[in-house]
Order: sequence, then C-alpha cells, then structure tokens
Amino acid sequence: MKQALIIVGVVVPIVAALVGKTLYDAGQFKTITPHCDCSCVKITGLPGPEDITVDAQTGMAFISSDDRRATLAGNPVQGAVFGLDLNAEGAKPVNLTADFKQAFHPHGISLYKTEAGETLLFVINHTGDDHFVEIFEYRDQRLVHRESISHPLMFSPNDLVAVGPRSFYASNDHGNTSEWGRTLEEYLQLARSYVVYFDGADMRIAAEGFAYANGINVSPDGKRLYLSTTIGRSLHVFSRDISTGKLTPAFDISLNTGADNIEVDADGNLYITCHPKLLDFAAHAKDQSKPSPSQVLKVAFTGEGQYDIEEIYLDNGMEISASSVAAPFDGGFLVGQVFEDHILRCMQRVKNAE
Repeated sequence: MKQALIIVGVVVPIVAALVGKTLYDAGQFKTITPHCDCSCVKITGLPGPEDITVDAQTGMAFISSDDRRATLAGNPVQGAVFGLDLNAEGAKPVNLTADFKQAFHPHGISLYKTEAGETLLFVINHTGDDHFVEIFEYRDQRLVHRESISHPLMFSPNDLVAVGPRSFYASNDHGNTSEWGRTLEEYLQLARSYVVYFDGADMRIAAEGFAYANGINVSPDGKRLYLSTTIGRSLHVFSRDISTGKLTPAFDISLNTGADNIEVDADGNLYITCHPKLLDFAAHAKDQSKPSPSQVLKVAFTGEGQYDIEEIYLDNGMEISASSVAAPFDGGFLVGQVFEDHILRCMQRVKNAE
C-alpha cells in the first residue's frame, strides 16, 4: 500500500503538470478582448474559405473554398476557387473553376506571375488519400487547368508558395502517415513535419523538424522564405538560394499563438493569421456552435533579424471563427476561415495626422 501511495504521489503531479503545460501552450488561459482599428463586412456564399491571395496589380482576390465539414462527415462536395474583384463595388464571388471536373478539394493556394505575363495559380488539392498541386492559368476570367503534380513526400500538404512556372515549396504539416501518429504529433508537440521543394523535375525535403508546419511564403525579392508552425507557435525565417532552392535557417520568431497562413504585402510585411486558443479550434472543428477565436498579426521587418509585431485584429469567434488567412490589399485585408461560409473584408481606418 505504501509503495502504491508513493507511485500515485509521483505520477499524479507529473500528469497534472503535463495537462497544465498542454493547456497553457494551447492558449487556453488567454483572455480574448476583441479589437481592430478597422471596419469589417461579411461576404457570404463561400464554404470553408481557408486560403486567399490577392493579385495586387488587378485587385482580383482568389479564394480557396471547400465544405470541410461535409468532408469530415464522409459526404464531400466539390470545392472551388472563387474570384472576387475588389475594385468593383458590390462584387460577388464568382466560381472560377466550374469547368474543372476532377475531384477538387482545394486548400492552400499561391499566385505566380511568369516573365511572359501569365498569371498562374497553384492549388493544393486533397482527393481522399491522394494529394496534388494543381496548376491553373487565369485567363478570360476563369482558371484553366494546366497540370497536376503529386509525389510520395507530399502526403499531408497544407500550404504552398510558387517560385517558378512549375516549381514550389509546400508545407507537409505532419511527419506521420497514420491517424494515430498524427494525433500523437499534435498533443505531444512532436517536431516531425517538414517543407518540400519541387524544382520542376523532382521533389526533395528542403527543411524539417517542425511542430505542425503550416503557412509558407517568400519575400518580394524571393531571397527569404517564411514558415509558420501551429503547434510550435513560431515563425521560421530562412535565407533562400534562388538558383538552387536551398534553404538556410536565418532566425526564428516566437509568436506565442497557433500560426496559420502567411500573406506578404508589397512592402514585405507579413500578415499571419492565428488560432490563439488551439483547443477551442479543435472543438469548433467538431461542433460549429462552439466559436474559435481569430487573430491577425502584422510582422514588419526593421533590419536583419529585427522586427515589430502588431496585433491588428482579434475576435472571440463571434464575427469570424477559426481564421486561417489575412490577405492584404490597398487599404485593408480579407480574412478567411476554415469551416464557415463567409469571409471578412476589413477596411483599415485612416488615422488622423497629429
């Protein structure tokens, strides 16, 4: 009996400490006070608008849309990439992939302009157990499919960034292929995920050892690559060799929140959308009546390894739940989410000159 009491006395505090650490790391003790120096309106009719990117030259927003709750319930419906003309007053989202008849469940997207002036959209497509990067060309106000790319290394792609007409980096958000292994990765905070690079001919691992690699993007000059980690709650910055695609770690930034997608504005500032309470996000994924807080951080680089972080949007989940992307445009930003059927168009208020 004495030995059993000793074991209990040792095990119980250890378990309590692990539970407490998990809750703390997941952000469950944070206080959410909504704020934004902006005014936002809802644009509806977009199931699961998980990723958004804006063509700064034309004002066209591309929106990755998929009914993820239907997929989780075992009744998937065809997804789409929508276009939204930000220059047209009262514009409604338009399905740009209505002609794409293959199974389509889009996730991360990335825009690339070729030297010939073509506008290409790279889209991660989950089709059951198979995963592809679909390359479309945007012309005549629709997305025309060019090709599908797959590879065994890319078995759990989340986001991607195009760096050439056929080349890209993609985040593989888990390192384990089994459902049980993935669950262990998440709750034990195991750094097993990685980044792959496809050079137009073959794919290789470009960087590894991350706790849920998620959003990925590059600087306007292509010499920096940015990777967010949801479980790791960090931003990883790499130097990038443009000719070879090789990545060299430069520095990391602790964000102390579950980071999701990254968008970059013309000045090189990062818009990182986050899940400040990760267990609330998990609950929201199972039950849409349970809100999940939304957060947008703006990271401005002020020098080599120097930066400022500003929280430009925070919501308790009542205006938008489980935010996944904030895409900047002139005067504001669009906010997407993982599960529900709308995005936000947020216009930043002009500050009075002092």
